[in-house]
Amino acid sequence: MRLSDALSGPGLAAIAEFKRRSPSMGDIRPDARIEEVVPAYAGNGANAISVLVDERFAGSIDDLRAARAVTAVPLLAKGFFSTEEHLRQLREAGADAALLILRDLDDATTAALMRYAESIGLDTVVEAHDDDELERAHRLGARIVGVNARDLSTFRIDRATQLDLVARAKADVVVAESAIHSRAQGAAAELAGADAVLVGTSLMQAPDPGAKLRELISRPLVKVCGLTREEDVAVAAEAGADLAGFVLAESPRRADAPLPVPDTMLSVGVFVGEAQEVGTDLTQLYASENGHRARDGVLFRQDEQVATVVDLPWLEDDPAHLERAASFEGRVLLAGGLSPENVAEAIEAVRPWAVDASRSFEASPGIKDHDRVRAFVEAAR
Repeated sequence: MRLSDALSGPGLAAIAEFKRRSPSMGDIRPDARIEEVVPAYAGNGANAISVLVDERFAGSIDDLRAARAVTAVPLLAKGFFSTEEHLRQLREAGADAALLILRDLDDATTAALMRYAESIGLDTVVEAHDDDELERAHRLGARIVGVNARDLSTFRIDRATQLDLVARAKADVVVAESAIHSRAQGAAAELAGADAVLVGTSLMQAPDPGAKLRELISRPLVKVCGLTREEDVAVAAEAGADLAGFVLAESPRRADAPLPVPDTMLSVGVFVGEAQEVGTDLTQLYASENGHRARDGVLFRQDEQVATVVDLPWLEDDPAHLERAASFEGRVLLAGGLSPENVAEAIEAVRPWAVDASRSFEASPGIKDHDRVRAFVEAAR
């Protein structure tokens, strides 16, 4: 299978990376063996596997050959490639794709390498990390564009710029690279428009790289809403929730303002009628209807709708709620009547992108029962 095909399916795809060290961090997992890690990636949901073949990462082309021997998953060779001979060697060693780093290549060389790669059945991932490089990738007609959050000259991470570039990238496949350590960070890239994430360091640092990969790409995401206190945000984060919801409409659960959240979570401002810019990562907006919220809502990233909020009618039940929710296409944020006791059943019936609850784990309006928050997250997993 071509890399482009492997990354083009529904949902967020994952390229899991094998590397023993990095120039920015030094040794990560110096004794790592391809024969152990690569099958673990393949068995835990990797759509493709990236292999560092450069000695600066303690890698070699022999690692690529070893990976090809133990998996049929598409392989991306990563290194600093600048000649047709480099690409020929990679293809012969089993690579399905190769990284071309625009920082190190001029347009003429990149175009020539892209043509040669195509002639030998090798996909290319054209990597950009700033506006100028993204425009170059567009001019070159790159089918797969990688957007690196890490500046390879300074090793500085800039996730905000990465997400902005991802949102503006024009390619068949857009890959967000580097600095993804949580489901929320992967989801942020997904909602910005990434078709795939490339994850390496966080996997290689984990005791079980395959299990860490499965955790990062698992769905549904879990949203704990109606947060009003920092201690409740902390418990939700510690329990493994991905989204922190702050009600900024009239409600017993109204927050004065969004609270800070750790980088393992995305913040969501919840509004009725009209949204305001309050600095949250996402906005959940319901229309106003008869003095309260309408049944369903919309989840926005900036001004773009990224999911549908499928909810119950205001202060009412609906026996067909789950069946109705399952009929929606695209990303569904399932809300309404969810609790630690029923969320697993709801997930099985609807297969939503995310689940959302508030009242079912409150000690009183706006005050969370920490044990029930933990139970809800655990049940949703």
